[in-house]
Amino acid sequence: MFAAHDWKDYEVIDTGGGEKLERWGDIVLRRPDPQIIWPIAKESGRWTSPDAHYHRSSSGGGEWEYKKPLPERWTISYDKLSFHIKPTSFKHTGLFPEQAANWKWMIDKIQGSGRKIRVLNLFAYTGGASVACAYAGAEVCHVDASKGVVQWAKENLHLSGLGERPVRFITDDVFKFVQREQRRGSQYDAIIMDPPSYGRGPSGETWKLETNLFPFVESCMQILSDRPLFFLINSYTTGISATVLKNILAMSLGSKYGGNLICGEIGLPITASKLMLPCGILGRWEA
Repeated sequence: MFAAHDWKDYEVIDTGGGEKLERWGDIVLRRPDPQIIWPIAKESGRWTSPDAHYHRSSSGGGEWEYKKPLPERWTISYDKLSFHIKPTSFKHTGLFPEQAANWKWMIDKIQGSGRKIRVLNLFAYTGGASVACAYAGAEVCHVDASKGVVQWAKENLHLSGLGERPVRFITDDVFKFVQREQRRGSQYDAIIMDPPSYGRGPSGETWKLETNLFPFVESCMQILSDRPLFFLINSYTTGISATVLKNILAMSLGSKYGGNLICGEIGLPITASKLMLPCGILGRWEA
């Protein structure tokens, strides 16, 4: 498992009963997590007095119960990177802390390359990977279909003191953007993607990970440079194993470029139990 061990502003305090108790800076949140199918060892302490608790609704969705007034948003840092945190109506906070394991890897790859690297970040959300790559010295193109999260990503870049770095923020359908980049002859040395399990495009196009991921990876290969550095796929889709991502990368990038392939789970340490919380899977190709 690839674990993000070195957070100071974030912590999984405890887990159980389908929920996790987390510290985001000074604020403790209690949120649901479908991977947590074991019981709470002892429901006391901060379990009973979190600053906010997200309750799922039996009809879908849910809502936050605030135990005390919270700021509209607040800031946490990972090393020299900083991010705005804000509880959203979908239980999320605008950051996936386990991805710090990937940020560290990308920073090392970019800084160790000895050359200028162009990175394309697809389904880029609030820009954790974009900020990390910009910090490492890469030129970054950040693409997401949501105007709100693209603005959030811009704010995170400036919050980290990287506002002058060469980062393009694009609000667009990811698939159409890649097709246009092909026609323009654009090239990137590294591609990052975190595709959804299911979605619909602006014209009603249907995306299903199991059906569309492999052809999309092949499409992205057409905009890789002659000396690609890395290709990263993250997935939170249940039922898809890390080996599936490794096989996809082996049949696409591996067959053309050789290189190294790594796959596995990504997760976070749990303070109370000393266990690991699985948070998703990744597949990495590197030159």
